[in-house]
Amino acid sequence: MNFNSLQYILFLALNVLLYYILPPKCRNYLLLLSSYYFYMCWNPKYALLMLLSTVITYACGLLVSGKALGKRRLWLALSFVSNLSILFFFKYYNFASSLFTRLSGMLGLGISAPLLDVLLPVGISFYTFQALGYTMDVYRGDVPAERNFADYALFVSFFPQLVAGPIERSGNILHQLKEVHNFSFENIRAGVLPVLWGLFKKMVLADNLAVAVNTVYNSPGEHTGPQLILATGAFAIQIFCDFSAYSDIARGSAKMLGFELMENFRCPYLATSIQDFWRRWHISLSSWFKDYLYFPLGGSRCGRWRRILNLLIVFGVSGLWHGAALTFIAWGLLNGLYQAVSILLRPLRDRMFKLLHMPQKAWWLTALRVVITFSLTCLAWVLFRANSLTDAMAVYSSIFGWIARLPELGLSGLLSAGGGLGLGLRALCMLEVFSVGMLFADWFICEKSLWERLNRGVALRYCVYFFLICAIIIFGSYGSGYDPQDFVYFQF
Repeated sequence: MNFNSLQYILFLALNVLLYYILPPKCRNYLLLLSSYYFYMCWNPKYALLMLLSTVITYACGLLVSGKALGKRRLWLALSFVSNLSILFFFKYYNFASSLFTRLSGMLGLGISAPLLDVLLPVGISFYTFQALGYTMDVYRGDVPAERNFADYALFVSFFPQLVAGPIERSGNILHQLKEVHNFSFENIRAGVLPVLWGLFKKMVLADNLAVAVNTVYNSPGEHTGPQLILATGAFAIQIFCDFSAYSDIARGSAKMLGFELMENFRCPYLATSIQDFWRRWHISLSSWFKDYLYFPLGGSRCGRWRRILNLLIVFGVSGLWHGAALTFIAWGLLNGLYQAVSILLRPLRDRMFKLLHMPQKAWWLTALRVVITFSLTCLAWVLFRANSLTDAMAVYSSIFGWIARLPELGLSGLLSAGGGLGLGLRALCMLEVFSVGMLFADWFICEKSLWERLNRGVALRYCVYFFLICAIIIFGSYGSGYDPQDFVYFQF
């Protein structure tokens, strides 16, 4: 059941209606049943995996809190080992087997590891990390162990953020499950706008941009450097629109039910450094790795080289979390390398600014940093999107080869590159206009509290409703012959 489907809209409306009709004692049970039904729409069998993860972390939380047998660390380790073992089996076993077989062949051993015919359960990385975060919070004493199993099961499986986040913290959600949420038109209004905005970004921008991106990246050797540059920029917008759309719809859906989910994106393409980008992009995952991996490794409280090693470990693991492929690991390590270089060059940069008497907060310098950060991010996105490392190297070769010849060729190749992206001129112009408008709107949403302002003005709010609905109907991807694009992060 995809968010961008009529089935989900009806499902959400029914849940909102029943939630406020039922007595407060019954509401969490309704949401729990609905959440499992929502997940079972993909594959009923894999709901048992989510239930198993829930039972293990619930029991380990109680054992850690009760200091059973005086072995708090033992129960914490049991929670992590068992859940990560399940995650490894379904997500990484075939990847590890393939690497082992390849390495064995390179060493002349000729050992072939068997591959398993298993389907990756949708959203397994999200609910696994959310459940493990709860166990760690209980171990640290940040939250008490939850004794109501139904409430804890709902915390793990809450359908708005179940399959693609945000990865919620126990300290934010568990106490909300104990509260009585009375019906409020304000909550409905506050939830409708993010849902419509998310549907607009997904159906109008992300799914249309996906046509151009897939056309180029599925056969990079047949396209020119300018076409690959445009496709890479299109992918940067596509993945932001796709993933942030899911978070918007999730937050809007939860808000209609009276729940507040954490913010997951904050104008990431206005970041002035890669470090700033990761404070703005997929905030729930970045903060998860910071709190549960980076800080335990020593964080930035150690020497410079140890700090760099910690960053590379965290970003390497983050890349592996995103997918069982060398391209994802390389993508994560490249982002870690960006930050390592920044740390090493910081003393030199600070001395240069001091010698030249350059104001570090000058508007033109901020704009330059945004452009450089976006360009570096796009270079990393090549690894994220490429079907293999070989394809990624081919893309880099074509892009940098064209840039090296730029003085000779000029910008004519870039200006005419849109013809090979699989979209007509009208569609490309529409996407350019909507993409620029989306980035401006995103800035107003994050920096100027746009949703709150719109909710205070009836006429303007309904104009926005009307515009978004019309744009989705006229320009959105749907209907017969449409190949639906699942949300990109469903595969993680």
